[in-house]
Amino acid sequence: MENAMWSEKYRPATLAEMRNQVDVVNRLKRFAETKAMPHCLFAGPPGSGKTTAALCLAHDLFGERFMDAFMELNASDARGIDVIRTTVKEFARIATISEVPFKILVLDEADNMTADAQHALRRTMERYTDTCRFVLSCNYSGRIIEPIQSRCAIFRFVPLEAEDVSAYLKTIAEKEHVHLTEPGLHALTSASEGDLRKAINTLQGASSLGKPIDEKVVYEVVGKAKPGDVQELLEVATKGDFIKAREKLRTLLVQQGLSGKDILKQIHSEILRMPIPERSKIELIDAAGEIDYRLIQGADEEVQLSSLLAHLVLESTQKRPS
Repeated sequence: MENAMWSEKYRPATLAEMRNQVDVVNRLKRFAETKAMPHCLFAGPPGSGKTTAALCLAHDLFGERFMDAFMELNASDARGIDVIRTTVKEFARIATISEVPFKILVLDEADNMTADAQHALRRTMERYTDTCRFVLSCNYSGRIIEPIQSRCAIFRFVPLEAEDVSAYLKTIAEKEHVHLTEPGLHALTSASEGDLRKAINTLQGASSLGKPIDEKVVYEVVGKAKPGDVQELLEVATKGDFIKAREKLRTLLVQQGLSGKDILKQIHSEILRMPIPERSKIELIDAAGEIDYRLIQGADEEVQLSSLLAHLVLESTQKRPS
């Protein structure tokens, strides 16, 4: 396990070890106690514990050899109807020899499955209910067809609280003898946005640099600008200094090599926090949305972000008394 990914190395093995998603975990514990469960739909953002919960449930149901009665497929890779008709069907139709009368098949990222594959899956779920229970994991439950949703117990996973993410990271840093500073911990928690897997992977990546993990190191690893840099960029623009604001933008894009899309996303977040009138925020957010669309269409990052800064400068100068 020395070279293992920390997100796997420190993944909870049982439901009792999960520190978050309390309501979900309590419902799943009941399934483990009664040795009975329906098909399930786990919906929520990445890194919120959906796959971990499925693994822990299987462990609590089947014991140490749970992998004999458990299969996990990533529906993004296996999203076509042929996989449902072959791999999934073959696993589902064969009865288990354990004391639990069914097996568990987890389909990660099920919302990426084609419509035809989902309809084929619905028929497979109906036909092999006696021998297999399906756990569908997705980011957006609305992309799962209604006939499947109606056959599943739905579990809503929420982004992890900052306190939970911080506690996990502190524990891992101590066990791995990593010097994680308080500013570094805050940056990890902020950059992960409730995605624990992302936070742990970032911590492991930062630890490979062999130096104390502070805010600067974290944002170097995640490839994002420090919030302070974006705040300074916007402050200069709101003071009407377009040339200086554009120079700071070029520093982020060229010298730090950051993505224009990532910078725009951070600008969007900072605009909402700026001490400006509500109408001004609405106009700037509208402009940011238009630029986001242009970037998706392949427009030049520097030109488009400069346009947004120009909009901000004009907005601030028009509001300034003559």
